Amino acid sequence: MSRFVLDTSVSLAWFLDRPVSRRAVQVWHSLQQGSRAVVPPLWLIEMANGFATAERRGALTRSDIDRCLTGIDVLLASSVDYSTTAISLRQAFAAAASGFRLTAYDAVYLETARTEHLPLATLDRALADAARRAGVRLFV
Repeated sequence: MSRFVLDTSVSLAWFLDRPVSRRAVQVWHSLQQGSRAVVPPLWLIEMANGFATAERRGALTRSDIDRCLTGIDVLLASSVDYSTTAISLRQAFAAAASGFRLTAYDAVYLETARTEHLPLATLDRALADAARRAGVRLFV
């Protein structure tokens, strides 16, 4: 069983993007075949924000969001573990402000992957580039 850090860019793609990118589909299939995603607590807030933004833009209706939230509940119960690694303010700032030039949110995913020695699943190009430069493998 493989484990990896799951960035919100991938998990939101499953629910919001049409068509869903090939990479996001590959990550989904990996979870269906027994892999486990590791997420920092920030992931829940980012998922909620993604759905709220989609609703405000008219991309999803309330019933669509209810279906998405049910899907997330199933995903959480079957394939997702919460990271127990605490990423400090200093770590997040250092990764965000260093040569990586990431948002603090993305820096948390990078630091989680780096600290837990896990590959990172992301669709975010800047985060993927930062991961490569930091010596973090990309998932899929």
